[in-house]
Amino acid sequence: MFAIVDYDTGNTLNLKKALNYLNIENKLTADPDEILNADAVILPGVGAFEAAVDALKERNLIEVLKKAAQEKHPFLGICLGMQLLFEDSEEYGLNKGLDLIPGHVKAIPENGELKVPQMGWNENQVAADSPFKVANEEYTYFVHSYYASCAPKYVVADVDYGIKIPSIVQNENVVGMQFHPEKSGQVGLNLLNQFQEMVKTNDFSRN
Repeated sequence: MFAIVDYDTGNTLNLKKALNYLNIENKLTADPDEILNADAVILPGVGAFEAAVDALKERNLIEVLKKAAQEKHPFLGICLGMQLLFEDSEEYGLNKGLDLIPGHVKAIPENGELKVPQMGWNENQVAADSPFKVANEEYTYFVHSYYASCAPKYVVADVDYGIKIPSIVQNENVVGMQFHPEKSGQVGLNLLNQFQEMVKTNDFSRN
């Protein structure tokens, strides 16, 4: 069973529909035991970083999620949920994240040509050694004003939006997708299915 973390800040209805379509058993839950005993944990998210962290704190889920990742449970963060995987975010002041992937969340710079937030479809360039190469040169759907700044070794895929923005990141069993796979058509379904295969085989290696 995939545990979708329930903290009132995620696009959970569409995510559940996508997982159901792929016949992936899932449950929306804030119960620590269910999260820690799940086959995989999915942390969705929309909105502001600080509000999301506060919502997780209110439900006493910060340490639960850290424990799940540290115990090598497969872990997927989506959109804001991906940003929460990092050390901190500069959105509305400096706010600490889950610190599961080294790096920081920064504002997409204004360049006068591209609007912020990035809203719409963009083309992924996926590293050759990534199991998520099904998304290479494929378009996925983004809505965000902040991006993850991290070492190249954690970047699985990126998109060009005036700067290179990581679109998929990975630190061993912890994966993040800046876009919404549940809103990205067949490409998004393929990515969720690939994550399921990695969970089944317990293989998060890049080769």
